[in-house]
Amino acid sequence: MKLQTADVPSPLPHRQFASDNYAGITPEAWQALARANSGHAPAYGDDAWTTVATDLVRQMFETDCEVFFTFNGTAANSLALASMCRPYHAVICHQSAHIQTDECGAPEFFSGGAKLILVDGRNGKVDIAEFEQACARRAGDVHFSQARVLSVTQATELGTVYSSNELAALSAVARRYQLKVHMDGARFANAVAALNVAPKDITWKTGVDVLSLGGTKLGMPVGDLVVFFDKNLALDFAHRRKQSGQLASKMRFLAAPWVGMLQGEAWLKHVRHANDLAKELSIVLSQIDGLQLLAPTEVNGVFIKMPKGVIQKLRDRGWIFYTFVGDDGVRLMCSWDTTREDVESLIMDVRQCMALTETN
Repeated sequence: MKLQTADVPSPLPHRQFASDNYAGITPEAWQALARANSGHAPAYGDDAWTTVATDLVRQMFETDCEVFFTFNGTAANSLALASMCRPYHAVICHQSAHIQTDECGAPEFFSGGAKLILVDGRNGKVDIAEFEQACARRAGDVHFSQARVLSVTQATELGTVYSSNELAALSAVARRYQLKVHMDGARFANAVAALNVAPKDITWKTGVDVLSLGGTKLGMPVGDLVVFFDKNLALDFAHRRKQSGQLASKMRFLAAPWVGMLQGEAWLKHVRHANDLAKELSIVLSQIDGLQLLAPTEVNGVFIKMPKGVIQKLRDRGWIFYTFVGDDGVRLMCSWDTTREDVESLIMDVRQCMALTETN
């Protein structure tokens, strides 16, 4: 039977602001991937591309660390947390953390039942007083899951960033209560650019033990990392990764894009671009009567409150975005390939939709 050639779906009519996951692959990652697609190479991470990528990550953080490649962020977060605690332990995190709201129970599943304890805090950041209370609450009580890990998100789910001082303060409390510190770094690169610091300054130097380092949102096709600064926590991680189906046989195709992005610091160039456009978008939108910023714009996401009528009109014009901060809180994400023309086009439509809503 002869198979028919399928029609290739057309891309969306224009670049969107729904998520940096919508964007394609950066030129640097694509070119490295093409170079890796030549000849044969050893499987399961024994190839040269994986070795080079791992060395580049160690150079990036200026320390000896264990580096593991996974297919996605859910696996990176969940397996990292599972390596840090037992089933009877608890992970403290912000109530808006991705591990709580968007992982479908994967952290609990892979840890064998470790409980998530939620705390609040302004602009998506863990409040240090609430964190300390959660650590102390029923400590030593055999009837209660014992706090073992603090998980922070950098940048946060509201597009804000923790300073090195804030991270050091949280880590100090964690150490006092013998907790380990995990960082969900799906947009870690954007935070580095926003703070203009070295990656080490907001990770291991401030007490972070394990980092889930995002690559997909950075502009890679697939693949996030688990970086162990506390190497003792990585002793059985290779087996944990294999058992969970996260060990890629053709590992070079997960590793090569990292080589392309880390060499020459292409990753910083792209996140700075996305951050800068988000700030421009934020400044203009915040000056429009009837719109209100929900959180400071510090990385590549703009969180803004809009009238529901405007939200619908924008969607009618083909714009795609999320409204998960209430039903009138819009998230607009800039990506590595967002252009100034994209930003201006969205702003123009927002102004027009606001005017139409007012006349109605």
